[in-house]
Amino acid sequence: MLAGHPVYSVFCGIKYFFVQDFKVLDIPFFEDQRGAFGKVFNDAAFRKNGIEFVVKESYFSVSQKDVIRGMHFHLPPYQHAKIVFCPFGAILDVVVDLRASSPDYGRCFSGILSAENHKSFYIPEGFAHGFKSLSDGSITAYLVSGEYEAASDTGIAFDSIGFDWACTQPSLSERDQHFPALRDFKTPF
Repeated sequence: MLAGHPVYSVFCGIKYFFVQDFKVLDIPFFEDQRGAFGKVFNDAAFRKNGIEFVVKESYFSVSQKDVIRGMHFHLPPYQHAKIVFCPFGAILDVVVDLRASSPDYGRCFSGILSAENHKSFYIPEGFAHGFKSLSDGSITAYLVSGEYEAASDTGIAFDSIGFDWACTQPSLSERDQHFPALRDFKTPF
């Protein structure tokens, strides 16, 4: 599911992988005759395990099948971390390490986030993020450690990161079609 060689661990019922600060978490999820309950964020558990995260914004998108959104990030000094999950439908979520000092600079990591598998990504500062919707009406939800800043909001071209999106005719926004290629991006991270 993930590229690289992650270390697997568990805290407070949340399982996660370490790949140079990027983490895949299993959201504690419970079902009964009434429905279901999931806990996406627990500050005490995150802090206990070295994840310093303060939610400043929360938002979601709804996407049809084969919509690709990304690869997005905020430039310093407005960079931020994200927790991303999919409470309805399914997405192929992709991140790219943009940190110049990281041994994983330029590497992609991907996984399926869905209403069925209850996984989320913790994406630290210095990563680009994007996804492809695998089903009509997929909801992608975000908890973000910073507030939106238009002048800092940017991205890199989704098809320049060496990742096979397995999609011959993606639906893209006008904005996403004009991002520079990764090779042309001068990282400030």
